Amino acid sequence: MSELIAPTTALHAAWLVAHREWGPGVHEDGFGLRADDEVRSADGFAEWVRRLAAESEWCAHRWIVEGGEVLGGIALRYGTSDAVLRAGHIGYGVRPSARRRGVASWALGRMLEVAREHGMGQVLLLCADGNMASARTIEKAGGVLESVRDTELGPARRYWIALD
Repeated sequence: MSELIAPTTALHAAWLVAHREWGPGVHEDGFGLRADDEVRSADGFAEWVRRLAAESEWCAHRWIVEGGEVLGGIALRYGTSDAVLRAGHIGYGVRPSARRRGVASWALGRMLEVAREHGMGQVLLLCADGNMASARTIEKAGGVLESVRDTELGPARRYWIALD
């Protein structure tokens, strides 16, 4: 059974396996990974995990884990900052070998519950315009398409999910 857990150094090796599966240069949404994060070494990984924990006042980072394997990541960003309006309240990514199993739908459902607990009335989610699997996941969770807009990563579909 899958669970959402806070990032932990205990899963360094398992996280690296998932990271390698995405391949170089591929954006792993939901992990809060930046281009300058060095995650291969134990020290660099620990520094990254500490940074994610320090962001907890404005973002809940969670890893999707099953049987000690990291299947993906999901993040809930609070508020209405420019970053949230640009990237959405919730971002997620599931490693290729774990896709088409309902992992993203399950994780999104859990994070919508967290958003409700934080009193959020609605959340914004974005996905690449051509990512129809993610679009279906968001729509299945109640997402209503607002628009398709150009972003720094290319055209993106913008969805709102009402939580009331």
